[in-house]
Amino acid sequence: MSKLSLGHKNVTGQCFSLLPVEKYTCPILNYDYDKLSVDALFKIGVAAQLNKWQSYDEIVEGLSCEPEVLNELNLKSISASQLSRRINDLPTEWVQDVFFKTIELLERLTKGDKKESSRMGPFYIVDSTPLKLPLNRCDWAKMSSSMSAVKMHLCLAHISDNISYPVKMLPSTGNVSDFESVDYLIEKSDYTYLMDRGYPSTKNLEHWLKNDIKFVARITKSIKVFERTDFTPTHPSVQCDAEVYFGLSKIPVRLVEFYDDQQRFYRIMTNRWDLTDQEIMKAYRKRWEIENFFKWIKQHLRFTEVWSTKPQGIWNQMFFALIAQIITLIIKLTTNTKKTDWEVLRIIRIYWIRPWVDLLGELNKKKRKSSKGRRKIPNSTNNNEVIFSETVARIKPRKRKI
Repeated sequence: MSKLSLGHKNVTGQCFSLLPVEKYTCPILNYDYDKLSVDALFKIGVAAQLNKWQSYDEIVEGLSCEPEVLNELNLKSISASQLSRRINDLPTEWVQDVFFKTIELLERLTKGDKKESSRMGPFYIVDSTPLKLPLNRCDWAKMSSSMSAVKMHLCLAHISDNISYPVKMLPSTGNVSDFESVDYLIEKSDYTYLMDRGYPSTKNLEHWLKNDIKFVARITKSIKVFERTDFTPTHPSVQCDAEVYFGLSKIPVRLVEFYDDQQRFYRIMTNRWDLTDQEIMKAYRKRWEIENFFKWIKQHLRFTEVWSTKPQGIWNQMFFALIAQIITLIIKLTTNTKKTDWEVLRIIRIYWIRPWVDLLGELNKKKRKSSKGRRKIPNSTNNNEVIFSETVARIKPRKRKI
């Protein structure tokens, strides 16, 4: 990929070069910003996520400790108050634009890498995750007397077992239901949409069927079906595989009912007639990939705690987190490393101000032969006990039952 070259000598410069922010270097957009330009602000937001800096003060410290980083941003100095004000004022439409353009860079790499079976995938997985906010500082996001929250409504592209990335994100207050995000997240595509019970309704299902939007969706008991034409199940867990109608729709749809390994019951509605009942079950299980994605960004990026308490600042932080995940995946794919996404991100943090060639060496370093380690001698009678003075530590022997 041309964006990654030895022209940028350190890891910081390479990560910044992947951000498609050329449009925001325009002097007109930066007319009122002599010190901190818009494109530099984008780079700072993503750098803060890649390094998981906890606050505006820590972001400033992380940037100021190395002159090379400030040089990359064309900055002489920066303050926490300046950063707070600018991120809160940064139009989220601009951050969303950079998010979409970063996805375009990634999709050029994954274009020929759709490893899911041509019969089944690839998939778009739709779901949401909440983010709690300080109750006394976020009245605008208040859901009850004891809780304030926002939501990230996400559409995740699942290309293969090792490649998943966000393609759409709708930030909202916590009282916006999954159902209300459907009009933005789901549109006609070559992908099959996987979703849980919060999204299908008779109205939505009819719309998807009429517009030939492929879906595999879990439905609630409230959706009644009739005029069944049963097929023979091919797996013992499948209780029903049938062609049915629902509501006022005159378009037939497929209903598959099954139990999972923990005996939980699932009603799945789909218009994928080309798949077997076992493939429908397997496809729906892919929905858990988005739960893994939410867990990943909450653990490894600055997501569960916010820098700002203002709507626009929080929306921008969400988009910066997703862009950081995409940048990590781009570096993983372009370097052909066998390491996981988390291992790549961890190495980026460690080598943040180091030469790019050092990071390449670490990403492609061969593992040494693993050792079984020191083996425990069974029933050893030589107990080399460490004796401590009672003022240092005390060990009380465990009483054995007779």
